[in-house]
Amino acid sequence: MATGAVNTWPRLLLQGEAACILGAAIWAYARTRQSWWVFAGGLLLPDLGMVGYLANTAAGAVFYNAVHTETPPILLLCAGFARGDARVTGAALIWLAHIGMDRMLGYGLKYGSGFGHTHLGFIGRNDLGQ
Repeated sequence: MATGAVNTWPRLLLQGEAACILGAAIWAYARTRQSWWVFAGGLLLPDLGMVGYLANTAAGAVFYNAVHTETPPILLLCAGFARGDARVTGAALIWLAHIGMDRMLGYGLKYGSGFGHTHLGFIGRNDLGQ
Protein backbone atom coordinates (compact mmCIF):
# COMPACT_ATOMS: atom_id res chain seq x y z
CA MET A 1 0.00 0.00 0.00
CA ALA A 2 1.34 3.44 -0.91
CA THR A 3 1.81 5.65 2.12
CA GLY A 4 2.20 8.98 0.33
CA ALA A 5 5.40 9.61 2.28
CA VAL A 6 8.79 10.75 1.11
CA ASN A 7 11.46 8.18 1.92
CA THR A 8 15.24 7.75 1.99
CA TRP A 9 17.46 10.59 0.78
CA PRO A 10 14.67 12.91 -0.45
CA ARG A 11 13.32 12.87 3.11
CA LEU A 12 16.77 13.79 4.41
CA LEU A 13 16.93 16.65 1.90
CA LEU A 14 13.55 17.96 3.06
CA GLN A 15 14.60 17.72 6.70
CA GLY A 16 17.87 19.51 5.91
CA GLU A 17 15.93 22.21 4.10
CA ALA A 18 13.70 22.55 7.17
CA ALA A 19 16.76 22.93 9.39
CA CYS A 20 17.88 25.79 7.12
CA ILE A 21 14.46 27.43 7.43
CA LEU A 22 14.64 27.13 11.21
CA GLY A 23 18.17 28.55 11.30
CA ALA A 24 17.35 31.41 8.92
CA ALA A 25 14.22 32.32 10.88
CA ILE A 26 16.16 32.38 14.16
CA TRP A 27 18.93 34.47 12.58
CA ALA A 28 16.43 36.92 11.08
CA TYR A 29 14.50 37.13 14.36
CA ALA A 30 17.74 38.01 16.17
CA ARG A 31 18.19 40.88 13.71
CA THR A 32 14.80 42.31 14.73
CA ARG A 33 16.10 42.77 18.30
CA GLN A 34 12.79 41.58 19.73
CA SER A 35 12.33 39.65 22.95
CA TRP A 36 13.51 36.06 23.02
CA TRP A 37 10.80 35.46 25.61
CA VAL A 38 8.24 36.33 22.94
CA PHE A 39 10.01 33.96 20.55
CA ALA A 40 9.97 31.13 23.09
CA GLY A 41 6.36 31.81 24.04
CA GLY A 42 5.17 31.88 20.45
CA LEU A 43 7.17 28.97 19.11
CA LEU A 44 4.53 26.35 19.91
CA LEU A 45 1.44 28.46 19.14
CA PRO A 46 0.95 26.95 15.65
CA ASP A 47 0.29 23.61 17.34
CA LEU A 48 -3.08 25.03 18.39
CA GLY A 49 -4.03 23.94 14.87
CA MET A 50 -4.38 20.45 16.35
CA VAL A 51 -7.70 21.53 17.86
CA GLY A 52 -9.39 20.30 14.67
CA TYR A 53 -8.63 16.74 15.74
CA LEU A 54 -11.31 17.17 18.40
CA ALA A 55 -13.86 16.95 15.56
CA ASN A 56 -12.26 14.14 13.51
CA THR A 57 -9.03 13.23 11.76
CA ALA A 58 -10.01 14.80 8.42
CA ALA A 59 -10.86 18.16 10.04
CA GLY A 60 -7.75 17.89 12.19
CA ALA A 61 -5.54 17.44 9.13
CA VAL A 62 -7.10 20.49 7.44
CA PHE A 63 -6.63 22.74 10.49
CA TYR A 64 -3.15 21.42 11.25
CA ASN A 65 -1.97 21.78 7.65
CA ALA A 66 -3.44 25.29 7.38
CA VAL A 67 -1.04 26.53 10.06
CA HIS A 68 1.87 24.24 9.13
CA THR A 69 2.38 25.22 5.51
CA GLU A 70 4.93 27.92 4.75
CA THR A 71 2.78 30.14 2.51
CA PRO A 72 0.83 32.02 5.23
CA PRO A 73 3.89 33.00 7.32
CA ILE A 74 5.84 33.99 4.20
CA LEU A 75 2.97 36.27 3.13
CA LEU A 76 2.83 37.65 6.67
CA LEU A 77 6.59 38.23 6.58
CA CYS A 78 6.25 40.16 3.33
CA ALA A 79 3.45 42.25 4.84
CA GLY A 80 5.58 42.95 7.91
CA PHE A 81 8.50 44.09 5.77
CA ALA A 82 6.26 46.17 3.50
CA ARG A 83 4.67 47.96 6.46
CA GLY A 84 7.91 48.24 8.41
CA ASP A 85 6.16 46.50 11.31
CA ALA A 86 8.69 44.64 13.43
CA ARG A 87 6.00 42.88 15.47
CA VAL A 88 4.36 41.38 12.37
CA THR A 89 7.77 40.47 10.97
CA GLY A 90 8.72 38.83 14.27
CA ALA A 91 5.47 36.85 14.43
CA ALA A 92 6.03 35.57 10.88
CA LEU A 93 9.59 34.53 11.71
CA ILE A 94 8.46 32.68 14.84
CA TRP A 95 5.82 30.90 12.76
CA LEU A 96 8.41 29.93 10.11
CA ALA A 97 10.79 28.75 12.82
CA HIS A 98 8.06 26.48 14.19
CA ILE A 99 7.40 24.95 10.80
CA GLY A 100 11.12 24.47 10.18
CA MET A 101 11.55 22.85 13.59
CA ASP A 102 8.62 20.47 13.06
CA ARG A 103 9.75 19.40 9.61
CA MET A 104 13.35 19.03 10.71
CA LEU A 105 12.15 16.63 13.42
CA GLY A 106 10.06 14.65 10.92
CA TYR A 107 6.62 16.07 11.69
CA GLY A 108 5.15 16.57 8.26
CA LEU A 109 1.88 17.72 6.81
CA LYS A 110 -0.97 15.44 7.84
CA TYR A 111 -3.18 13.14 5.83
CA GLY A 112 -6.80 12.76 6.93
CA SER A 113 -6.30 9.07 7.70
CA GLY A 114 -4.60 9.71 11.05
CA PHE A 115 -2.44 12.17 12.97
CA GLY A 116 0.67 10.06 12.54
CA HIS A 117 0.32 9.72 8.74
CA THR A 118 2.40 12.56 7.32
CA HIS A 119 4.13 13.43 4.08
CA LEU A 120 7.45 12.70 5.81
CA GLY A 121 6.39 9.24 6.98
CA PHE A 122 4.67 7.84 10.01
CA ILE A 123 5.07 9.22 13.51
CA GLY A 124 3.92 7.50 16.66
CA ARG A 125 1.66 4.47 16.42
CA ASN A 126 0.91 3.49 12.83
CA ASP A 127 -2.87 3.11 12.38
CA LEU A 128 -2.60 2.06 8.73
CA GLY A 129 -0.90 -1.28 9.33
CA GLN A 130 2.45 -0.02 8.04
